[in-house]
Amino acid sequence: MKELKYTGQFKKDLKRIQNNPKRIAGLKKALKILQETGTLPKEYEPHLLTGDYKGCMECHVESDFLLIWLNETGNIIKLVRLGSHSELF
Repeated sequence: MKELKYTGQFKKDLKRIQNNPKRIAGLKKALKILQETGTLPKEYEPHLLTGDYKGCMECHVESDFLLIWLNETGNIIKLVRLGSHSELF
């Protein structure tokens, strides 16, 4: 099982969506899979990013609700950002 570490920016992003139970439920499901397996199934459309987030992975928790993370050495997954396309890019 992987250990999830949260960046300060991720915590701010999470706080912004706290009043949306549908998004929270979807995020919890995705994080559980990510923590257990270290990756996400194709339905989440996981892919490697370039540019400002070079080296990070991104997935679609919902159609326009994205999770960005970084697989660090060992059993650590660093959760970097959370939000819509317009908020993140």
